[in-house]
Amino acid sequence: MPVCDVCGQELASESEVRSHLARVHLGPGPPCPLCGFLAGGYDQLRRHIDAAHPEPGPQNSRPPGAAAAAPGPGPPACSICGEAAASAPGLEAHLRARHGRLLLATAPGNKQLYECPMCDLVCASSQILQEHVDLHLEECSFLEGINVGDLELARQLQDEEDRQQRLEEVKKEKEEFKKLQRQYGLDNSGGYKQQFLKNMEREVNRGRMQPFEYHKRKTDMMESLAFGVDDGKTKTSGVIEALCKYYQNEFKDVRCIWLSVGVDHFSSSLGDRGWGCGYRNFQMLLSSLLKNDVYNDCLQDHTLIPSIPKIQSMIEDAWKEGFDPQGASHFNNRLRGTKAWIGACEIYSLLTSLRLKCQVIDFHKPTGPMGTHPRLFEWVLSYYSRGREDGAKVVCTSKPPLYLQHQGHSRTIVGIEEKKNRTLCLLIFDPGCPLQEMQKLLRHNGDVTFPKQLRKFVGSLKDKQYQIVSLDGVLSPEEKTVSIPESNLNLLKNNKVSSLLSVLCQQNCSVLFFSPPPLSFTNKDGSFHTHS
Repeated sequence: MPVCDVCGQELASESEVRSHLARVHLGPGPPCPLCGFLAGGYDQLRRHIDAAHPEPGPQNSRPPGAAAAAPGPGPPACSICGEAAASAPGLEAHLRARHGRLLLATAPGNKQLYECPMCDLVCASSQILQEHVDLHLEECSFLEGINVGDLELARQLQDEEDRQQRLEEVKKEKEEFKKLQRQYGLDNSGGYKQQFLKNMEREVNRGRMQPFEYHKRKTDMMESLAFGVDDGKTKTSGVIEALCKYYQNEFKDVRCIWLSVGVDHFSSSLGDRGWGCGYRNFQMLLSSLLKNDVYNDCLQDHTLIPSIPKIQSMIEDAWKEGFDPQGASHFNNRLRGTKAWIGACEIYSLLTSLRLKCQVIDFHKPTGPMGTHPRLFEWVLSYYSRGREDGAKVVCTSKPPLYLQHQGHSRTIVGIEEKKNRTLCLLIFDPGCPLQEMQKLLRHNGDVTFPKQLRKFVGSLKDKQYQIVSLDGVLSPEEKTVSIPESNLNLLKNNKVSSLLSVLCQQNCSVLFFSPPPLSFTNKDGSFHTHS
């Protein structure tokens, strides 16, 4: 008696075994590929198709009561192989021609059914199952190929996007670097002479300068450069003397004012506008020293104010003597012929090479509310007023002016005023102040307002950091020789600081790169200390 291989149940015939397998162990019967009718087995499916979907006859008639094929959203497709047919009769013909053996799977004589491992289809023979499984594998291979292609395409697009982004970053970095080079005069675009001629040509083209004036000023400029002496066309003398007279009669609320004697003001010119403030401040400082007999011996070879290209050569000579080798390397040991900015370190190196005793004072952080620096004002007051308590309202001291450096600019402190309420105000010469504005002081009358460019209260100085270069006497030749290795030693002590800074602020970071001896600093509480 036949037995079910799955559950061991004994059945009357092989036909009942197949029906039992289809009904009990194979789940719901196969659906009709034409109308969706769910058959109990392949015998019933075959009988359903014969009854409901007979082969079209001459009159293309359908038995009464037969179910019509369910309309679909598109052309009918074979549920076995997926092939689309033009119509329901076409699908019936396809089923009988291509898959007739499946429909006869339960015919007498078939001993075994074969279930597809990838779907619920049951086949009558292993050959049919193999053909059916091959269709599955072909479909999977096709879909996998599509997925692999999509992933590869996505990867290529991402790689291209990353490459373009890297190129944009490199391009941006190069543009920023070139911008910084132009800003700090390191772009090989020429120096004072080239800028002077270019700006004069622009003035002629705009109708602001006549051609004959262009040629005259060009001749004067070439002569000045040949002799290495400033042409004096931006110099204003006598400002300190005018201030002395002014303070004697005005500002009744001022308790005392201290001034550095003999300081000439030098404004920027067409040749150094935008980058020459450090050089102009050195000219102001030197103008005062040349009027002080204490410095005659040191400055016997520099009795005239040098031009800016000459000052650049003087700094290069100081580097050659061994001063500030790391600073020199930042400029590739070359200043002449460039528009390079200079700062407190270059001023220190130049002054020391001239045997002038000086120091750099660093006010490295604000010491007052809202980012102000009251300690800086107190130090300047101490510098000017030390040992001078004679009670006079206006005190013209022999103290040299002070070089003041901050982010992006430098100026010269020529004095300080103290009001009766103890408020302090610095008197500052700014190279950016036009010549015409400075000369107004020489024509002062009671109706002229005191220039704002000169007076700076505590609330006016709010940069994060300031440096001051101050002079105090002269060095002997032996002291100058000793100062070179001492300067380089202190320079090495500040390597950790210099590594954090870059060419972005060469003009004012020099003090942080190179802290020459003797050095004065503010403590955490704002008080000062000095490295000798």
